[in-house]
Formats: sequence, C-alpha cells, structure tokens
Amino acid sequence: MAANLKIRIERTENVQFVSTNAAGAKIVMDGPADMGGKDAGLRPMETLLSALAGCSAIDVIHIMGKQRQDLQSLAVEVEGERADAVPAVFTKIHLRFIGGGPIDLAKFQKAVELSMEKYCSVSHMLQPKAQITAEAVLA
Repeated sequence: MAANLKIRIERTENVQFVSTNAAGAKIVMDGPADMGGKDAGLRPMETLLSALAGCSAIDVIHIMGKQRQDLQSLAVEVEGERADAVPAVFTKIHLRFIGGGPIDLAKFQKAVELSMEKYCSVSHMLQPKAQITAEAVLA
C-alpha cells in the first residue's frame, strides 16, 4: 500500500511560510519582494525543483550502490524554464548531475536515466507538462 504524506504549512509573516512534515522536518518558503517577501526562503517553484533534484539524487545514490560504484560526492544543478503565462508552469527542466569518486561515467549516466525514466515520482508528476532532460558529468 502506498504511503500517504501529510505536510502542514504555517504563515510566519507576510508571504513567508514554514512547511513541516510529520517527522518535524521543516523548510522555509517565501514569496517575492513585490508580494511582501524577504527572500528568506525558497519560493514555491524553487521548492518544486528542489524536490525533483532530491528525489532523483536519492535514486541515483541507491542505483550506484547496487552497481558497486563508490559515488563519494553528488551535486545536482537544476534549471527550470517557465511559461510566460498564468499559471507560469515549468515547460522545460534540465538537471545536471555532478558525481565525484572513482566511478564509471557510463554507469553514472545509466543511473540518472533510470531515475528520470523509471523511478523518480516527482519527475513523473512533472513530465506531462514539462520536458525534462538530464546529464551526468564527473567532478
């Protein structure tokens, strides 16, 4: 049975919110200055890009471990292009996975592909609207 997730966001001031999960972990979200924000947290759409990167990064780490690859460091850079309309949904998203350690680049690339095409739930949620591309490079 699939797990149900529950998040609570609470306004702290103006358009700033703290999002808390059931375990008590928190993130801060804030709106733009022209809406009363103070750039004191991620914007909601940045949070979405972070979720995509985090979801896929966890997959990549797991897959690389199964392949007995010693992935010693991992960073993911994400760039999202939004529609010039309301709602301003993502139309294109590109992820750049930067791996470090004595790893095989082909296996690293395959792990990224598997995550994007098969495992990452966030990627699958976004794909109907956004074209998602990914690359793997060594640090």
